[in-house]
Amino acid sequence: MTSELDIFVGNTTLIDEDVYRLWLDGYSVSDAVALRVRSGILEQTGATAAVLQSDTMDHYRTFHMLERLLHAPPKLLHQLIFQIPPSRQALLIERYYAFDEAFVREVLGKKLSKGTKKDLDDISTKTGITLKSCRRQFDNFKRVFKVVEEMRGSLVDNIQQHFLLSDRLARDYAAIVFFANNRFETGKKKLQYLSFGDFAYCAELMIQNWTLGAVDSQVDDMDVDLDKEFLQDLKELKMLVADKDLLDLHKSLVCTALRGKLGVFSEMEANFKNLSRGLVNVAAKLTHNKDVRDLFVDLVEKVSCPACCPLIPCLAYPWAVPALDVSLGPQFVEPCRSDHWPLSDVRLFLNQYSASVHSLDGFRHQALWDRYMGTLRGCLLRLYHD
Repeated sequence: MTSELDIFVGNTTLIDEDVYRLWLDGYSVSDAVALRVRSGILEQTGATAAVLQSDTMDHYRTFHMLERLLHAPPKLLHQLIFQIPPSRQALLIERYYAFDEAFVREVLGKKLSKGTKKDLDDISTKTGITLKSCRRQFDNFKRVFKVVEEMRGSLVDNIQQHFLLSDRLARDYAAIVFFANNRFETGKKKLQYLSFGDFAYCAELMIQNWTLGAVDSQVDDMDVDLDKEFLQDLKELKMLVADKDLLDLHKSLVCTALRGKLGVFSEMEANFKNLSRGLVNVAAKLTHNKDVRDLFVDLVEKVSCPACCPLIPCLAYPWAVPALDVSLGPQFVEPCRSDHWPLSDVRLFLNQYSASVHSLDGFRHQALWDRYMGTLRGCLLRLYHD
């Protein structure tokens, strides 16, 4: 009886980037071979189908052995079994932790739990990403989250230190961790036009300005948890719309500054009070966990009160002022779209709207306003697109 045995002996571990991509994408060996044949590799190299099959299997075995090291990238740097140049190590790590935007949009803001993992079959079918790749990406998100969620220090720095990712990819993972921790709603129909990049941009602004780490670099979970004291203080901003004199003066200052500069000046002037209430009431709502989760829904959707009579104070939304105004505060993007505001006018308005508050002598919360509105303005400008 005879048997055949394929043996490969070498020093430097060979990494075929194309085969690595196929492995990461979740293709089986047979599917990977078929795709390589279709790419014309046999004609290019003069190899036989048997050699291609053996080569693919050998690469897959190597990747499977490397995977346990990729779960803790510093181990890959210090192990002695695989002789891999540093540049190749960086490539292996970066690509292993890369993710598909279509996938991350489906899980962004959801709890990284077994319950969400059970939905991966449906997500795979919806996005066309193989189930194996979906599982790898989900497990990567969960792994990073578990390692850094309770660490002190910069979230991005902690991710880079423990997973050796590039700055850009580490920032993306910081956004994923931040959204998973705060459970922001991102899946509503009205939010589907927003990309992961839009949400990641907003996450970075909130991490820099609204978290505990924005004011104290020594606290636990500094870049993961929102600053609860700051969110409570935001209720003080309601006086901007509750005080009629302040509201009228604010409107006058903004209109005076923007007259002749804003293409939608008439629409802005007519809707100023509703827009201002929308921006301020977002702040007033952030004391409630559910309303924190609905932040992006509130910024985008045009909402009307479903349960309140316009003749009595609002019981469902006691923060809404005045009580006779049935229109709820949290709304901005859709009303401006309805009036066909160009992005340049939105930017001019938000800049002047924010700056004019500093000229209101009766307002005593300027630092709080800047911390809140500086971030909100950046988010709204990013969210305002088709």
